[in-house]
Amino acid sequence: MKIKSYTIFALLGLILIGATYFIPIWGVALQSIQYPKSMYPKGIRINFKFDGVYNGCEGVKEREELAMNEGADCLVEMNAINHFIGMYPIVQGRNNPAGMEHPSFYVFDTKKDAEGNDLFDPETGQQIKVDVTPHTLKFLNNLMIYSPYIFVFFIVLGMIFIGWQKKLGLAFGLIPALVPFYFLFVYIYYLYWYGHNLGLHGGGAFAGIKPFMPTVFGEGKVAQFTTESYPYYGFFVALGAFFLMVISILLKRKSLRQQA
Repeated sequence: MKIKSYTIFALLGLILIGATYFIPIWGVALQSIQYPKSMYPKGIRINFKFDGVYNGCEGVKEREELAMNEGADCLVEMNAINHFIGMYPIVQGRNNPAGMEHPSFYVFDTKKDAEGNDLFDPETGQQIKVDVTPHTLKFLNNLMIYSPYIFVFFIVLGMIFIGWQKKLGLAFGLIPALVPFYFLFVYIYYLYWYGHNLGLHGGGAFAGIKPFMPTVFGEGKVAQFTTESYPYYGFFVALGAFFLMVISILLKRKSLRQQA
């Protein structure tokens, strides 16, 4: 039985889509005089994957303290800088430290009475905490947590596209093909959200910083920090999957026309 050309392109595209899940797709770095190149050649860098946000530093190669303190990585440093200007903590998804009662990005306030005084638990004597984490961030965390199932869904749609000999089946190939653009949409939206929700948790030391749109691509400036935001190799793998799937859709469309 002869394998049709669109099947080959579709299978290659699906393989790349599956590979995209496991590799970094975007990288962001902060440069500043307080983080010299001799210690941080890439700056304070974090890497984005579909399942979470990860430390982008190279450990002892960049700074000796990183090997001595397990928590002193660039993701921690980035969160400290963001907190300084009033941003919410970075949502880490499946990369969140295990064993924590709540994900690291959760924000709590103290419960107060009608006069604004803190309320205390009579049993423990501790202040009663209230979860004030925005639902927008919880949604992003769930999106990362359940990302493996989303990618399995994409692969299943791709297989349906290959096997279903109907014109409607072409849409099943387009949905997984758009993987890189799903990332861009979520990435840009949450950059905007983070940049326009400053100081809501009382962490902003620079009260003069106005809401802003963080740099999506290229270099930008926030306070004394230079921001660098560029696609990582995973994004180009995802683009490769997109083009392969589009070629497959066009070939199958032509094949269905010939059959009709």
